[in-house]
Amino acid sequence: MKRFIVLLISLAFALLANAQVTDAESQLKEIKTDSLAGWKKGLALGINANQTSLTNWAAGGQSSFALNTVFTGFISYKSPKTAWDNSIDLGYGFLNQEGVKYTKKTDDKIDLTSKYGREAFKNFYYAILVNFKTQFSTGYKYPNDSTRIKISNFFAPAYLVGALGMDYKPDAHLSVFAAPITGKLTFVSDTMLSNAGAFGVKKGETLREEVGGYLRMVYTKNDFQAEWLKNLTLTTKIDLFSNYLDNPQNVVINWETLVIMKVNKYINVNLATQLIYDDKVKIGKDNNGDGVIESSGPRIQFKEIFGVGITFKL
Repeated sequence: MKRFIVLLISLAFALLANAQVTDAESQLKEIKTDSLAGWKKGLALGINANQTSLTNWAAGGQSSFALNTVFTGFISYKSPKTAWDNSIDLGYGFLNQEGVKYTKKTDDKIDLTSKYGREAFKNFYYAILVNFKTQFSTGYKYPNDSTRIKISNFFAPAYLVGALGMDYKPDAHLSVFAAPITGKLTFVSDTMLSNAGAFGVKKGETLREEVGGYLRMVYTKNDFQAEWLKNLTLTTKIDLFSNYLDNPQNVVINWETLVIMKVNKYINVNLATQLIYDDKVKIGKDNNGDGVIESSGPRIQFKEIFGVGITFKL
């Protein structure tokens, strides 16, 4: 199975590489009229900071500093017969509190996607997609303020998906990509986590291979007509994956939403949420609130980040 999945993902990479050459040749043919014809690109950097300083504060409290950064970018090409979309989403945040031994992460994300489609008929494209996800640094859980336990790391986990299917794009805002042939690799390169069988790998192994069906829906809109929504940008995307060979009814879900409300040229208010369900990821639970983990199993994971900050667009 491993060879099949590696072959499938390699094929997706090869087809994407060929798509780049084909589109580059097409672009050269049009360069006489417009060197940027068909291409769109965008970059944005968001920084949200929160700082509290207390000295001899009679009412009590705790000094702290928190920082969250988000970097997003895309480059896409559209011609009458082809569509090629590439995106990068990075995020990192931390919280430092007075009297607490460790600085704690509040966000950590690396997400890269490339999708190439060739028109089949109106609004439908034969398409290939490659997606890679991991994180920047070690993640911990904190039983108390002076103790931490490692639960994740860079490339532990990392996910690589290669998919062949059909992409429905009725307009510039919506994409629905369905792939009945999908290979998924889960990497756990950290020895301690690998030996524990974290993230669904067998104990002592660093790789899990899966073959299944994949559905990815993305909706983005920043040109609302209503007056009270004109400064709003909405992006929501959901990934669904079913492993044909192991409990196909247990669908892996990753749903992310980002809402940005522009205040002025640089200041914005943003809300980011992420919901994950993966039956292979076991999460401990303290049932009595005494710090003792009494049960472990798959659970819904949810993250929400709200902030007011600075955004730079390039």
